[in-house]
Amino acid sequence: MDKSQVIDAKALFSVDHEQEWIVRAKQGDQQAFHRLYESHHRRIYALCWRMLADKDSAEDVCQEVFVQLWQKINNFRGESKFSTWLHSVATNVVLGHLRKQKNWLQRVFSIEEQTISDVAVDMAEPLANKELDAKIQQLPERARLVFVLFAVEGYRHEEISQMLGMAVGSSKSQYHRAKSLLRTALSE
Repeated sequence: MDKSQVIDAKALFSVDHEQEWIVRAKQGDQQAFHRLYESHHRRIYALCWRMLADKDSAEDVCQEVFVQLWQKINNFRGESKFSTWLHSVATNVVLGHLRKQKNWLQRVFSIEEQTISDVAVDMAEPLANKELDAKIQQLPERARLVFVLFAVEGYRHEEISQMLGMAVGSSKSQYHRAKSLLRTALSE
């Protein structure tokens, strides 16, 4: 691939084009929707993977996010960035997935660490990010969810408490617990 092809690929996925793709996708244009998918699927998959700590579930839920997006794209009013709105949709789909699982309460209150030996990230990331992601995946679920929502996705503790049905103080406590566990894990 020469430099002109790289530049053309970057131009293809510019923010200017994204607005056009959104308008066309709202009108039912599947090609425009596919371009939105190509532009955002890696980040949405990463969010799902971090929150679920399971490759298969992350793939399924990521797919569900884009099904929801196709059905709800007309709800996007442009009051925020599209990526912000899409991440909100993704977070809600992930949380809905977790709530539907039969062992939701058991998983939420579990303090057993989860291993990620069978989890692989398909995205090319620096080694340090892969190591950090691996350590995040080993956090207890509740601490992991709060950490990802607060530190990675930028939600406020008030929003997290509503999403997860916990007190604001519990959200803050889980975040500090996650940070402490990560510091310990990364220093090993």
